[in-house]
Amino acid sequence: MLTRFTVTATALLALAALSGCGGADESAAPPTSPTAQDKEVQIEAAKADCMKQKGFKYVAYVTPHKPATEDDKSRASGNYQAMRKYREKYGFGVFAEYIYPDTFGTRDAGPDSNPNGKIQSSLSKAQMQAYRKAMDACQVSAANKVLGLKLKSTDDFNRAQFRASVRARKTTLNTDPELVELATAMATCLKGKGYAVGDTAPVAMSDQGQKTWLAKQDKLGREQMDDVPDVAPPAKDDEVPMYYMPTLTSDEAKPYLAKEIKAALDDLECGKDFYPAYLPKEISVQRQVSAQFGM
Repeated sequence: MLTRFTVTATALLALAALSGCGGADESAAPPTSPTAQDKEVQIEAAKADCMKQKGFKYVAYVTPHKPATEDDKSRASGNYQAMRKYREKYGFGVFAEYIYPDTFGTRDAGPDSNPNGKIQSSLSKAQMQAYRKAMDACQVSAANKVLGLKLKSTDDFNRAQFRASVRARKTTLNTDPELVELATAMATCLKGKGYAVGDTAPVAMSDQGQKTWLAKQDKLGREQMDDVPDVAPPAKDDEVPMYYMPTLTSDEAKPYLAKEIKAALDDLECGKDFYPAYLPKEISVQRQVSAQFGM
């Protein structure tokens, strides 16, 4: 079955999808800050109270954050050997999810992972529609109350978080003289290897490899669907990206992953000086955004 999914602003650093799909990201998304964790707890409590007032049962639940391993920490610091070990197996982490579903969380985590799943599974179709409508409204109400925002929908929340991340990354990272110099050198190296490189700003250079392969995946997904254009519309910086995942077997995905791995290793070779300087600063920026939005 085809899946349509959106990608958060941590975007190609963490590939955590807003609609519930996600992946094991190469650079290991930064651990949630204490401030963000506190806000998550407050939002969930407010959501549960709101649902109770609307006559629905909802258990305040904060998804456990998987502790970072030593390999995760090494990749997040831009360590060459740790990043190479990952890329030799997973590439940029796009087509690998078809071959390693357990690693990338594309298999159902099970009904016990979130107590609200059991609650919803007992509802009729009509009850479920009412429940989800109430939960969307309560999510917005809770976010506004805890974060001091003025949102009208969950889409507003996703867009606000995405735009804040885009703004923070560009303002901080694209104006860093060291990163600009290293990103330019990385782009020159990739062009020398025959890769097309457009924007050479630090954020673009960090994202370009994974974005390229997400676009290839999206193209396959669109070709399998009759109700969406075969060609994706031009991407906009202030809009959450939308991708269509194709249905592929592990064997069908393997040739794509082989090519993706080669591209990922070339990207790493050209960026071996760039990533150690860039990734720690990227993580610092994303922690700030996470704290702002309680994510």
